[in-house]
Amino acid sequence: MPGQKPLSKPKAKTALQQRVLSLETSNSQQLAALAGNLDSHLKLIEERLGVHIANRGNNFQISGQEAPVEEAVSLLKHLYNESNNGTSITPELIHLFLQRSGLAQIAEGGDPTPVVIRTKKGSIKPRGGNQQNYVRAVRDCDVNFGIGPAGTGKTYLAVACAVEALLNHDVQRILLVRPAVEAGEKLGFLPGDLAQKIDPYLRPLYDALYEMLGNETVNKLIERNVIEIAPLAYMRGRTLNDSFIILDEAQNTTREQMKMFLTRIGFGSTAVITGDATQIDLPRGTPSGLTHVMQVLNDVEGISITYFQSRDVVRHPLVQKIVEAYEAFDNKNN
Repeated sequence: MPGQKPLSKPKAKTALQQRVLSLETSNSQQLAALAGNLDSHLKLIEERLGVHIANRGNNFQISGQEAPVEEAVSLLKHLYNESNNGTSITPELIHLFLQRSGLAQIAEGGDPTPVVIRTKKGSIKPRGGNQQNYVRAVRDCDVNFGIGPAGTGKTYLAVACAVEALLNHDVQRILLVRPAVEAGEKLGFLPGDLAQKIDPYLRPLYDALYEMLGNETVNKLIERNVIEIAPLAYMRGRTLNDSFIILDEAQNTTREQMKMFLTRIGFGSTAVITGDATQIDLPRGTPSGLTHVMQVLNDVEGISITYFQSRDVVRHPLVQKIVEAYEAFDNKNN
């Protein structure tokens, strides 16, 4: 199973370590941005890693257990390099770097060949080992599964890979597909036909496209059917060549729908199937096509499966804690 090793807990008897980090700058504004207002950024790092940071000018003294101290030093260097490249240091950015998957990568000096996705509006850098491996797999394999909780970037990165493939002329079109299943609501009460009813559920896909290509470009590509966003039911009977196809919320497909979708894939196409097996909205007693296909295709060569964990969540820090709390509750009561 791909993924980085979790941050190891320091042993109680390990001696405290102290490191001094001297950054190559005397720019007071840059140092203030790194430390944050009233040292808020340093306090965030202290709280998350369990270390103590004291700084005077460009000198930072970090003390605590050996592993967290080394990670704090690497993190401060990484943030400093980001600020040198013009990146604004924010609590959100620090949170992303503080994800356990990212910390392991930073402590090891980072991947020697980091993955970068190029889009019209800029570059996207996958965070941590799992996201890096996921993007590599999508580029190398024709059929890919991204399984895990909300907020791990599995759908966003799939859309980014699709946009990159389209811009590089590796594919001729993008299809974004979702099953028409209510997440606790009733679609029947919404006005319009099926496409109009499901449109709000496809909004995250629209938002990702707008961010990567711009509103005007996306709308033109949709008008020309270069980008198609459709309910899963509309895929029956089609064969898709030279296409990048993303099936989102795949946990809400039936076994028959999943088989139907996978057999639509033609020559020169890439398919990415994303879902969260803990958030199935199918009627009671209806097996999920996602959980079923994981057993059917587990040993099929040429198919990639990436499993995301709660430590890969890249949203608000509380989202990760919420996911972990639900996991702990379910494990306790099962």
